[in-house]
Amino acid sequence: MLPYIAEFIGTMMLILLGDGVVANVTLNKSGMKGAGSIQITIAWGLAVMVPAFIFGAASGAHFNPALTIALAVDGSLGWNMVPGYLIAQFAGAFFGACLVYILFKEQFDATDAAGTKLGVFSTGPSVPNMPLNILSEAVATFVLVFAIKGIGQVVGCAPGVDKFLVFGIIVSIGMSLGGLTGYALNPARDLGPRLAHAVLPIKGKGDSNWGYAPVVIVGPVIGAIVAALLYGAIPWA
Repeated sequence: MLPYIAEFIGTMMLILLGDGVVANVTLNKSGMKGAGSIQITIAWGLAVMVPAFIFGAASGAHFNPALTIALAVDGSLGWNMVPGYLIAQFAGAFFGACLVYILFKEQFDATDAAGTKLGVFSTGPSVPNMPLNILSEAVATFVLVFAIKGIGQVVGCAPGVDKFLVFGIIVSIGMSLGGLTGYALNPARDLGPRLAHAVLPIKGKGDSNWGYAPVVIVGPVIGAIVAALLYGAIPWA
């Protein structure tokens, strides 16, 4: 039970901090409005790192269905654990997004642009092109998972340092590839908050753009699986 609780709370914290920084930077009447993409990118790295420190020992700190599935494919996680992990991750992401709405309700009410409101919750492409958008998410998630697996090659890595390395991985991906699709890298990170956007009574929220959902499912899952399998095929020793 502990791994599932850890994945739920950890993913909720991830979205609270990650979607929270987007709200903080983009919504009207927010004290940090206009701070820009650098703050968002660094804060998303921290949003992954903080719960990873807390729950790494309890669940492995996946917080990401694509990573969970990839680790099951390469044998690092039992398939019997996967359904519980996925349910916890999507539920945590949904509730984290609901908390962001509650905390920033006045700012949402003061913001007219529907696209800005949706952008707090979920990702979107700078140039809509589904095949290329899926490829972008696949490549970015490949880098994420391959690099996470590669932390094991760091000789003498002290306990906890790996979480700082994950922070660096997330920031690097965001700053280099984030402008293409918003670097979801994670189906739960996008679809849980997107569902929250769809059901919450957000003033003037507009459409939740469910047509984009295949990008954040197919791309990350393919990229994560390829990364795990390739990493396992390399004769490291």
